[in-house]
Amino acid sequence: MNELLSTEVYAGRTLGDFISFDYLAGILGNVLSAIVVLVIGLMVAGWVAGRISGLSHRHKRLDDTLFDFLANLARYAIIGLSFLIVLNTFGIQTTSLVAVIGAAGLAIGLALQGTLSNVAAGVMLIFFRPIKLGDFVTINGESGTVKAINLNFTELASIGNVQIIIPNSEVWGNTITNYSAYDTRQAEWTFGVGYSANLDTVEQVIRDTISADPRFLADPPPTIKVTELGASSVDFMVRAWVPRTEFFAYWKDMNREVKLALDAAGVEIPFPNRTVHIVKDD
Repeated sequence: MNELLSTEVYAGRTLGDFISFDYLAGILGNVLSAIVVLVIGLMVAGWVAGRISGLSHRHKRLDDTLFDFLANLARYAIIGLSFLIVLNTFGIQTTSLVAVIGAAGLAIGLALQGTLSNVAAGVMLIFFRPIKLGDFVTINGESGTVKAINLNFTELASIGNVQIIIPNSEVWGNTITNYSAYDTRQAEWTFGVGYSANLDTVEQVIRDTISADPRFLADPPPTIKVTELGASSVDFMVRAWVPRTEFFAYWKDMNREVKLALDAAGVEIPFPNRTVHIVKDD
């Protein structure tokens, strides 16, 4: 009986009898509102990202990689907020949706925790800048010049120009030796002379040789001291300060120059020797 009455009620009516003008106007208004929100959201996201990214281009002390990352993060956050506003416009409850997205994000985070740890370490490296492009460093037993610092890995070029890729989690979680952090470095040598040599003469020859080079820095003053009476030589420990960019060349050159200067002064540079006594058995 109910089905018969329902049929009689709907019989002869068109779609227009069920969809009013106000209903259509409401839907159209929501669609237009959603479009306006999305357009404004995209414009604001682009403007904010451009402002954040532009900070690093205007100030050389700020790192481009970090601010590009922050710009993208801000852009996607604003776009995501715009979508939530659109969903609310259509009457969709976003509370449960946010909860589902949060749970999915947690699951993805657990699955990609190794990658995310590299990204987190990359952000720390870029933000605190313990190393920068062009530095010569030793990280986790690998030495080379820093060529790139990405969010996932750090790229080094070895002395032989071999590419070395180190995950950022290993860079941030290990000891970093940065040979380029300071403008000056201290070069160190050990020179051995014979026991018959005049120690004052040897010290003066070494001092004159290392200080005659234009790369030598007089302040702080060099250190030239006898450190050991070895099995076949008297060993001098020599330290001198030099500009960082000239360290390796200066250190290698002084090995040669001091040797030539000691030879010219008649100072013996001994080498290890051993005396063997042969006893015949009668």
